[in-house]
Amino acid sequence: MLMSFVKIMIHAVWRTKNSKNLITLDFRPVLLKHIRLNAKAKGIYIDTINARPDHVHCLLALNADMALSKAMSLIKGESSHWVNQNKFLPYRFEWAAEYYGVSVSESQLGKVRNYINNQDLHHANMSYDEEYQLFLEKHSTIMAGQG
Repeated sequence: MLMSFVKIMIHAVWRTKNSKNLITLDFRPVLLKHIRLNAKAKGIYIDTINARPDHVHCLLALNADMALSKAMSLIKGESSHWVNQNKFLPYRFEWAAEYYGVSVSESQLGKVRNYINNQDLHHANMSYDEEYQLFLEKHSTIMAGQG
């Protein structure tokens, strides 16, 4: 029996509301573990995930019937609700509404995994806003060249 096969790898990045440093070093592994477990329960495969105090990088695979917007809604909405319901932090935890997502070719998976795993080193010299601007410039140039 033939079945549909879909493997679309996405490098997704999302930040905390107002870029607040809400993801403390001791809370980071708890949050990332929960995001992985919740995503798996919802049929979203997370290959690699890491966070900084104000944002998350995630390499994930979309299944055949899920749009990136749905995956982001499920991951972000559930995780912020979970953090607040369980009172893990002494303040309200919220994600910003926007996110960044681009597809990743099979040949670039190792490079993206390495980039995500080395966020602390990478952000020693670059802010989230600077990183985001570079992403936009890189991928806007690619999109502009398709006309």
